[in-house]
Amino acid sequence: MTTPAQWLEGARPRTLPAAVSPVLAGTGVAAYLDQAVWWKAALALLVSLALQVGVNYANDYSDGIRGTDADRVGPLRLVGSGVASPGSVKAAAFAAFGVAMAAGLVLAATTGWWLVLVGALAVVAAWFYTGGSQPYGYHALGEVMVFVFFGLVAVMGTTYVQTESFPLPALYAAVGIGALACAILVANNVRDVPTDRESGKRTLAVVLGDERSRYLYALLVGVAAVALVALGLSTSRLAWLGFAFLLPAVPAARLVLTGTTDRGLVPVLQRTGVAELLWSLGAFVGLLLATA
Repeated sequence: MTTPAQWLEGARPRTLPAAVSPVLAGTGVAAYLDQAVWWKAALALLVSLALQVGVNYANDYSDGIRGTDADRVGPLRLVGSGVASPGSVKAAAFAAFGVAMAAGLVLAATTGWWLVLVGALAVVAAWFYTGGSQPYGYHALGEVMVFVFFGLVAVMGTTYVQTESFPLPALYAAVGIGALACAILVANNVRDVPTDRESGKRTLAVVLGDERSRYLYALLVGVAAVALVALGLSTSRLAWLGFAFLLPAVPAARLVLTGTTDRGLVPVLQRTGVAELLWSLGAFVGLLLATA
């Protein structure tokens, strides 16, 4: 029987900063505009966290039944390791998606029903990342969809449900958060290139090759920095508190660029997640202070 601790590890809690960060950034912009609605921000956070957990369980299920997780480096794979049955992990994924949809329906009912379509697309994208007969994560599109849904949609959606507008600073924040979310996936896929290539999983890292994928990681960190500059110039320089993200991001980029492989890249995933959280938290605090 799968233990609660194993279910928790299978949910990959270290990826949750990628769910918290867009909500912090989007709410920071709303607060700067003096239009923050805190209960809506809380619901947006619930949607984001539930989607992230759902994605993680869905990936575990889909990769597990394909056998691509058999020799995977990194956190526990419930199906791949035989710890949990495929059916139970699939059910856990859909339960998480159900929580996200329920919270999303409340936001749609109080903001605009067209958001239901956005939410449905997010759930579909989450499932077909590794699910279905032609998962887009196996065709080098994972980073694109992460940028769209955990960057643009998550940040600007959070701002929209509170302000009912799409202000330019929200776009800058979305680009920065999306870039770092992509960097997490790039680092993950660089680590997994040998096993992905062997199993026929064509991630962007497999397509680009090891060296160019490492340069892409560094480029994404640079994009996040430029986006933060733009956010500060369009709102308040206090948003630049988010530059604390460089404290973990620079050492992580150094590890990536020096050719670290396999388990040596696990700290990169952790540091990039922390970097994304610091980017958003610093910007959030700075934008709140700017209104004081």
